[in-house]
Amino acid sequence: MPADGPVIRRAAFDLLARREHSVQELGEKLRQKFGSSAPIDIEIERLLAEGLLDDARFAEAFTRMHRNRGHGPQRILHELKQRGVDAAISEACVDARSTQWIELARSIRSRRFGEGQPPSSAEWQRQARHLQTRGFTTDQVRRALRDPDDD
Repeated sequence: MPADGPVIRRAAFDLLARREHSVQELGEKLRQKFGSSAPIDIEIERLLAEGLLDDARFAEAFTRMHRNRGHGPQRILHELKQRGVDAAISEACVDARSTQWIELARSIRSRRFGEGQPPSSAEWQRQARHLQTRGFTTDQVRRALRDPDDD
């Protein structure tokens, strides 16, 4: 397949029509399809200039999707970093200090383990490990496992 500008642009549009992509992700997918010698960077620059490709918009959509799946801020930040999103953009979208993360952690805990406090230290540790593997910070886990009336 010839790897000229219009063909690369059409492939980029097809990918972006399905979902938002980071600049790095889109570049990797296009390089896999057309090879590293294709003029991919030129087309990516054009998409950026036209506002059709935007890491901030990708980070917002990615954060929203993963928050709805019950993932915590540390996991989301890590995955955004893997996708090449700038740390400042990621941190602005995730806002790990927000109380919404504590509420999400409480919700996940109550769905998985039921209402009420963990009856034993071992059960508390089990629930804490579950929340930490989902990407919540230690402070968020502690607060999620406490009685909400203590906050």
